[in-house]
Amino acid sequence: MSGHQHGRGCEGDENHDDSPEMGVEYSLYSKIDLENMECLNEKIENSGKDVFKAWEDRLNFEKVIPTLVESDVDEELLFNIPFTGNVKLKGVVVIGGESDTHPSRLRLFKNRPHMTFDDVNANPEQEFELHPDTTGSLEYPVK
Repeated sequence: MSGHQHGRGCEGDENHDDSPEMGVEYSLYSKIDLENMECLNEKIENSGKDVFKAWEDRLNFEKVIPTLVESDVDEELLFNIPFTGNVKLKGVVVIGGESDTHPSRLRLFKNRPHMTFDDVNANPEQEFELHPDTTGSLEYPVK
């Protein structure tokens, strides 16, 4: 994933309209097992966990410091995001910095706990070319 700043929100498995207000109702934030979430290649330990926020806090960059995660060596980060139960991911929102620090690509892998960079050459379930989004207004639908 190119770029250094990002955060992310998830949409749940219910049918819903596309209004931003629905994000609160269908957010999967409360289902993320933050204690066991891993971010590989992060410059500051545990900063990857800090970019995950409740829907209503997605634009509050002062509440959790740091509100960004930077890669340590190169421009790639790998998030292993376990959930506390079964979930159906419907969409992903990636909030990043300006275009030179915003991630450019997102690859999703399903049910592969504790992935490492040795595993990322496998075919992802889905891949997205990301557009700069500092407001959380772009949602990428998941198959």
